[in-house]
Amino acid sequence: MRRVRVRVAGRVQGVFFRDSVRREAVARGVAGWAQNCADGTVEAVFEGSSDAVDALVELCRRGPGQAKVDQVEVAEQDPAALEGFEVR
Repeated sequence: MRRVRVRVAGRVQGVFFRDSVRREAVARGVAGWAQNCADGTVEAVFEGSSDAVDALVELCRRGPGQAKVDQVEVAEQDPAALEGFEVR
């Protein structure tokens, strides 16, 4: 089990970024959440198998079609046994 917190900067709000992350997380069995931040970034936590978490981080680096990702920060964290995935 692996957990990471990511912060994504660029044109990432208003382009279905959080919903794209949610759909991929559910499909891969990854728990966590994604939220818009006041500074225009998107912050998310992913918890699951290492391969699935890596896939979600890669999705954040690309973004959905209309997003323009400028920067992604990834921080490893201790797993917290999260369940489900929510958009906040």
